[in-house]
Amino acid sequence: MTALLIVVAAIVLLFIGYVFYGSWLAKQWGIDPTKKTPAIEKEDGVDYVAAKPAVLMGHHFSSIAGAGPINGPIQASIFGWVPVFLWCIIGGIFFGGLQDFGSLFASIRHDGKSVGEIIEDSMGSRAKKLFIIFALLVLILVIASFVNIVAGTFLTLADDAGKTAFGFVTNPTGNQSTAMISLLFIVLAVIYGYVTNRMGVKTLPATIGGIIGIVAITVIGLNVGFAMNRIAWIVFVGVYIAVASLVPVWILLQPRDYLSSFLLYAMIGLAFIGVVAGAFTGTVAFDIPAFTSWEPKAGQTLFPMLFITVACGACSGFHSLIATGTSSKQLANEKDAKAIGYGSMLIESALGIIALVAVGAVYQKYLNGEFGSPAAAFAAGIASMFGTETSKAYGTIYALLTLSVSVFALTSLDTGTRLSRFMFSELFLKEGEATYKDAKGARKVLAHPLFGTVSMVLIGCILGGLSLSQIWGLFGAANQLLAGIALMAVAAWLGEVGKNNKMFYFPMVFMLAATLTSLVITVINKCKAIGAGTATWGDWFQLFFAAAMAVLAIFLVVEGAQTFVKQMKEKKAKKAA
Repeated sequence: MTALLIVVAAIVLLFIGYVFYGSWLAKQWGIDPTKKTPAIEKEDGVDYVAAKPAVLMGHHFSSIAGAGPINGPIQASIFGWVPVFLWCIIGGIFFGGLQDFGSLFASIRHDGKSVGEIIEDSMGSRAKKLFIIFALLVLILVIASFVNIVAGTFLTLADDAGKTAFGFVTNPTGNQSTAMISLLFIVLAVIYGYVTNRMGVKTLPATIGGIIGIVAITVIGLNVGFAMNRIAWIVFVGVYIAVASLVPVWILLQPRDYLSSFLLYAMIGLAFIGVVAGAFTGTVAFDIPAFTSWEPKAGQTLFPMLFITVACGACSGFHSLIATGTSSKQLANEKDAKAIGYGSMLIESALGIIALVAVGAVYQKYLNGEFGSPAAAFAAGIASMFGTETSKAYGTIYALLTLSVSVFALTSLDTGTRLSRFMFSELFLKEGEATYKDAKGARKVLAHPLFGTVSMVLIGCILGGLSLSQIWGLFGAANQLLAGIALMAVAAWLGEVGKNNKMFYFPMVFMLAATLTSLVITVINKCKAIGAGTATWGDWFQLFFAAAMAVLAIFLVVEGAQTFVKQMKEKKAKKAA
């Protein structure tokens, strides 16, 4: 019954937050349904393409979800369920939702441009360049993390003779089925994109056909898999995300994300049914203590680690890049900004709570290390609500949930790579230059979409070969630090245009304090390892990235503080006059 009460309380609180706080934010900022959006004014058939609200909701939600709201709350459960629950709810409503909604709104008022452009408008071109460099470092970690996760869920292990199967296989393993279904999902998305955007098929019948297609490819994948080793999958994923980031959004990004969102909705629905059924039959356990301790593991203190680890379940800087990078270029009407920007974040917080409840059903096994990853623990927890480990229901649900996590990770990769293409070009363009065609000399090459895409994918895939623990720990801090900077950017712009920005102050300061503390701890620990002679290549990598991001962030915070002081002085001067 505890699990059910946690889920119901979360849904009620998040709904109240959406109705009251979300609506208040929209009123404070002046959401205008009559104002034309960049998707309408700058439509180009490639990046600026107006999407129906349901389709854009699918793209945005799938892109921000990734594996974060599942991995984060499960890893943070070592602090107990109460701290994780409170941070998912409070963080989602007052931190993450604020950032996502504010970033989306600011971008649509800047022609669909990125956070960097928003920063330039209020803090200057130097701050913009610093932010883009910082964001590109974060995106490298995003690509590396999710390449690692996807390759890990697709790979076929070598047999006793050291040989790895290659190609189509019958009686597939879970990974081989996941790989096959994911490959077919890409084909299905292209078909959906073509029939809806070029053949004029309406959204409803196309959606019904798409859902039938998902069922069909799932049945195929459960019976016929595709096998490759880890390196081959990393190469394949690298090529795929490079192509996906360059083709028009309507042919792959929009339809793939929209269709994948139904997997996510089904996953949430399935979990809720399992929790309800388990509460009344008494078959589902919830073994996570309410609170464990301030420091359950050496060096893992509740502050700052809880607020770093939960990540996307409460607040994520990556969301601001998606909101300003792709979603703002597809929003057809400002009235939908609240549902897509704020609503998606709250649904993700609900998913974080569901992940917490799921691992609660298998918590002792999780602590004993019986699962290879938090995603596997999540799938096992939900599946255990429907049958024993040897039952067919358990096996089928486990495979489907593993597939869902993989699909969302690949979706985040699609979007993240496209975002890196935008920002890489922005870094080398001067004021007045719209695209690489306007640039001259070496900048024309550096700002070219192909150059930026290939560069980011290569770096990300090479780093994706590291162990996930070496990447994810750093990604969490970098991601949350990006959230603090995005909150600062939107607050500075709102102040510049005379709108209420006071709701940003505490979330901004808190996120910056928590993440900079975490990065400083990382730098100190890595320096100790290097001094003791026990450092590996991964330690050097973490030291470089943590130090670089901390320095860049401090420079940006100084720029932001100067901007806020200037705005306050101007406000006082106006009042005095």
